[in-house]
Amino acid sequence: MKKTLVISLGGSVINPRKISHKFLKQFKKTIQKNLKNYKFIVVCGGGYPARKEINKLKSQKKSIKLQCMAGIKAIKENTKIVKKLFNKTKDVTFKTPGKYSPNETSDSISAKIARANKSEFINITNVSGLFTSDPLENKKARLIPKISWKNFEKKAQRIKYHPGQHFVLDQHAATIIRRHKIKTYLIGPNMRNFNKLLKCKKFKGTIING
Repeated sequence: MKKTLVISLGGSVINPRKISHKFLKQFKKTIQKNLKNYKFIVVCGGGYPARKEINKLKSQKKSIKLQCMAGIKAIKENTKIVKKLFNKTKDVTFKTPGKYSPNETSDSISAKIARANKSEFINITNVSGLFTSDPLENKKARLIPKISWKNFEKKAQRIKYHPGQHFVLDQHAATIIRRHKIKTYLIGPNMRNFNKLLKCKKFKGTIING
């Protein structure tokens, strides 16, 4: 019987400033290589288009709800692009937000789906996992290979939610995985590394568990 995995595919790897076709082809290839053992449910993030529109609305002093709706629109556009690439590949399904929900990103949607499917959850983003500080700003930041649900939630809750935020996993998702004891993996965009994780081999990233 195939194991179901939920993947939050970060907008930062789909569309950092334009659609990353090279990355998406590698992602598709890695997924296809592992369809013998897994069923995948993929939730896409909004990426650069979401943040660009959110910042524009913020500068115009538009409501948080309108900012979030702009993010949802970008998520749906990215999902169309990625879904088309897979062209109805069996055992790969795509989910998008059904309606506006405050203080949520694509991570929260993914965590809810993982809870509903009693599955593990993989978040693919533009950094290799959870670090002691932002590795994009601090070269001395150290990767945290393992952390408990409780301690991860504490870290996430130190950051005040805002539309278009960029942390390895949003605050609501952190609470969901802690409450429902969902084993979660945080990894970067290296698809060889992702393949190692799927093959249950040693990989670079962060495990949130226990």
